[in-house]
Amino acid sequence: MIRLAEQKDIQTILEITKSCAKSMIYNGIFQWNDDYPNMSAFQNDIKRNELYVLEFDKVIKGCIVISTLMDCEYEPIDWLTKNENNIYIHRLAIHPKLQGKGYAQQLMRFAEQFAIDNRYSSIRLDTFSKNKRNQKFYELRGYKRLGDIYFPKQSEFPFHCYELVL
Repeated sequence: MIRLAEQKDIQTILEITKSCAKSMIYNGIFQWNDDYPNMSAFQNDIKRNELYVLEFDKVIKGCIVISTLMDCEYEPIDWLTKNENNIYIHRLAIHPKLQGKGYAQQLMRFAEQFAIDNRYSSIRLDTFSKNKRNQKFYELRGYKRLGDIYFPKQSEFPFHCYELVL
């Protein structure tokens, strides 16, 4: 079941994202760290009703943020659609021990159906340039790579921006 996250879910979500960060760092992917993602980001996501969790048997397996807010870092990108009716995917995470079971696919299908049902023109996201697995994941779903942005607090390397036109 995918549902809106609640305040009581934040600690579990942080445990999942910290485990993801640790696993990525172990594999030389410096996408997430001790500073990001953080409690403040998830609290803001909950306030805006944009944070969703994937839950089975009352156990949270992962999360995704489906936002209508465009980060200022995205402004220089030459997007395929106008900057007026889009959603943005952030902080997609599945606990490393559970990856490869299709849970991320379920969360992305949910986000894509949400966008279709609410008549958004596209879905936008970014993923770390050194995270080849994520790049393949999004490209196989039809997302087009458009350009690079930087998050200096996270990495010296760029993040690739992707868009799926609906």
